[in-house]
Amino acid sequence: MQAEAQVQGQGRPVPEDPEPRRGRPRSAAAERAILDAVVELLEAGEPLAGLSIERIARTAGVGKATIYRRWSGKEELFVDVLRDIEPPEPTVSGTAGLDDLRLLLESLRRRGLAQRSSVLLHNVFAQMKSHPKLWSEYHCTVIAPRRAAMLAAVQRAVDAGELRGDLDVELMDDLFLGPMLVRTIHRPDAPLPENLAASIIQVLTEGLAPRPAADA
Repeated sequence: MQAEAQVQGQGRPVPEDPEPRRGRPRSAAAERAILDAVVELLEAGEPLAGLSIERIARTAGVGKATIYRRWSGKEELFVDVLRDIEPPEPTVSGTAGLDDLRLLLESLRRRGLAQRSSVLLHNVFAQMKSHPKLWSEYHCTVIAPRRAAMLAAVQRAVDAGELRGDLDVELMDDLFLGPMLVRTIHRPDAPLPENLAASIIQVLTEGLAPRPAADA
């Protein structure tokens, strides 16, 4: 059977992706072509609002059905595109407290650096905020799981005796997360040194009050 159509225009031929059966693996080549097609169109200056499934399919060299078998709509597809071009999610132990928290904060620092250095990422995030459905999809599938991972790390730190157990865990999580968000989002000119995550944790765990004269 002939490979899936090299459709009109600038489409690229990719291996055919027949109707999947239950348990059948997806075509990695088709999926890669679709993600690359979205990036190609965005880099060419196409706004998010102007991207249609038809245009993406034509650029990727696949049929629309191939896209809809993987993603229910543009919002879900765009979120996967962002995941593909952003720095990867960190691998945490799931057992450590402050060590895992440092890894999660470091991943946010690297994302901040990526958005500063990538015109594409900067533009996509700026456009996302004017598309409530897309922003909601990104929040539910990316931001919310990241927050849950950080909350879990803070709770493990409490359980391990690394943090006080008499304070609200969500408040402590916000205190760790807040400085990194200020540096990466609200102050785009602020420095993002390699030791930023560790410095945030050190300052918060040691406290901001002056030390007694004897200790100093």
